[in-house]
Amino acid sequence: MDDRADENPPSWRSLPSWLLSQTAGHAQRLVGDGFAAVGARGYHYRLLATLAEHGPASQAALGRRSGIHLSDMVAAINELAERGQVQRAPDPSDRRRNIVSLTAEGRRQLRLLEKELAVRQEELLAPLAPGEREQLIGLLSRLLDHHDRQPGAAEEPWR
Repeated sequence: MDDRADENPPSWRSLPSWLLSQTAGHAQRLVGDGFAAVGARGYHYRLLATLAEHGPASQAALGRRSGIHLSDMVAAINELAERGQVQRAPDPSDRRRNIVSLTAEGRRQLRLLEKELAVRQEELLAPLAPGEREQLIGLLSRLLDHHDRQPGAAEEPWR
């Protein structure tokens, strides 16, 4: 029997799960700091981007499209509405439901957040060459797609 395998066990610092979680922590901090610098949070970006991509929607539809739980959705929409970045209006087909839409101020804020996000992505990926970045994104996308299809997969993406 070869005992050499026990002499140098793999370091926990080389475990993919540890590396991913540590990198995710850095990514969250970078993006969170960037959004905070312009008075926003991840939920704000996700809501504004979802509205820009899909158009006006009910709070329930926004929750499904953005991955934000309904209990967090109302608070985030309230914050954006107070800033004039979204507006709520009764749904003409069902007056019990509100339709949320993006305002011109919301579009301006979204552009600002997209610029901030681009800066933070650049900072996160700084040590990688362009080809390495593409490869990393492809591999991470493949992992995420695989695990999102598993039973019990988390429904709420990053904040």
